[in-house]
Amino acid sequence: MINETSLFRSAGVLLHPSSLPSPYGIGDLGPTAYAWIDALAQAELTWWQILPLGPTGFGDSPYQCFSAFAGNPYLVSPQGLIEDGLLKADELPITVFPADHVEYGSVITFKNHLLRQAWEHFRKGRAASLREPFQKFVIEEAAWLDDFALFMAIKESEHGQSWQEWPEPARLRRADFLKKARKEHADAVERHQFAQFLFFRQWDRLRRYAAEHGLKIIGDIPIFVSGDSADVWANPQLFALDDKRRPKVVAGVPPDYFSATGQLWGNPIYEWKALEKSKFAWWVARFKAALRLVDMIRLDHFRGFQACWEIPAGSPNAIIGKWVEAPGEALLKTLRHELGSLPIIAEDLGVITPEVDALRRVFDLPGMRILQFAFDGGPDNRYLPHNYDTKTVVYSGTHDNDTTWGWYRAVGEKERDHVRRYLARDGSDIAWDLIRAAWASVADYAVAPLQDILNLGTEARMNFPGKPQGNWCWRFQASQFNPWILDRLADLTKLYGRGKIKQPAK
Repeated sequence: MINETSLFRSAGVLLHPSSLPSPYGIGDLGPTAYAWIDALAQAELTWWQILPLGPTGFGDSPYQCFSAFAGNPYLVSPQGLIEDGLLKADELPITVFPADHVEYGSVITFKNHLLRQAWEHFRKGRAASLREPFQKFVIEEAAWLDDFALFMAIKESEHGQSWQEWPEPARLRRADFLKKARKEHADAVERHQFAQFLFFRQWDRLRRYAAEHGLKIIGDIPIFVSGDSADVWANPQLFALDDKRRPKVVAGVPPDYFSATGQLWGNPIYEWKALEKSKFAWWVARFKAALRLVDMIRLDHFRGFQACWEIPAGSPNAIIGKWVEAPGEALLKTLRHELGSLPIIAEDLGVITPEVDALRRVFDLPGMRILQFAFDGGPDNRYLPHNYDTKTVVYSGTHDNDTTWGWYRAVGEKERDHVRRYLARDGSDIAWDLIRAAWASVADYAVAPLQDILNLGTEARMNFPGKPQGNWCWRFQASQFNPWILDRLADLTKLYGRGKIKQPAK
């Protein structure tokens, strides 16, 4: 089967919406998001790549969300609330936020206050034109929205505690408790439903604008979900939990490039037999929900669909564990049948076995290559451009890496010498040297984080794997984005045949 996404050369930029400029402490789906799309279009790019869009929980990580289906209400634009008539401009609190990073504590307090205000005004009759669309949304999204809104309402009443610490009737979803909770928390449930309505309303508008400007969006599905999520609480039969609903084993990866003790993610592992028995209904629903938001999906930790690294619950790190096979082929066959195609990028970084590579190739999925990984070995390094095949997405770096300037300054002289000799450059413009190498490669897709396009150092790093706090904070400022950068990017994009999507020759 030929994957339709491989029929053209294209390029894009990696930037999560939270990193956009905004006067409200965090990037949002308001005016600067539209300006960002205008900039990408001006640079002749095809793709905007983002991180998961879910409601962030522990550590503010988009990879640890309260739901695999919900949107992040902290990305809702205050300006959009004003335009919809839910708020008046003079009702916005006067608050000064840092321009270059997100202070999540103050931002969350601010956004929750605005969303509560918007809900109260809506209940009292403002923005009456939204009433019918809201009710339609609640009905159409009930399969996940009802459980999510109730989960969040109960979590509020339990002072934010993980659901695994809730009283037993709540933790085990006793029928009498659920009936009582829906009545007691009815207003909070509707408020959370309304916040989701606002997020999807604003995202749908933004995505339509992107499509009108020839932009497509690459989203991200983490293989695992957060243990403290509505997904696990509402579907315990799909996860390896004990009779008290606590994980028996948790996910992670063994020691690798990023960490000598591995990465202990702590997410619960799937009960794959139960998922198979249901014909992977939960996974099918998850993909359909994601493809409502984006055009293509980066499937994080693709390696885990062939075998997962299972760590005994309570372990201090990820060193002790074992690989346990997963039914990746059956799942992907089902998804292809249900979706009609597989618009998927397989995140196949790290130690990849022949079995994992075979699974990717059977389904004709592009893999990933990171140029920062290319120069610490010999000519057979799989990340060097001369070893690529076309079914590849090449990046200068990703959200988990240092910026290219930060990386280049940190590596040894031997590796820097390899970079200079391989690229035939002197290293004085190293971020753009890697961008040029990516764009010039045979890979179907080439993507660079905005930090590299802006020539920024380690201060602009998005995530340090294994570091639990202080990540996901970086934001760029409008003053950093000069018009000549767009011209330079457009020139490279056209020079290496990665302009706007063209229909393949018949």
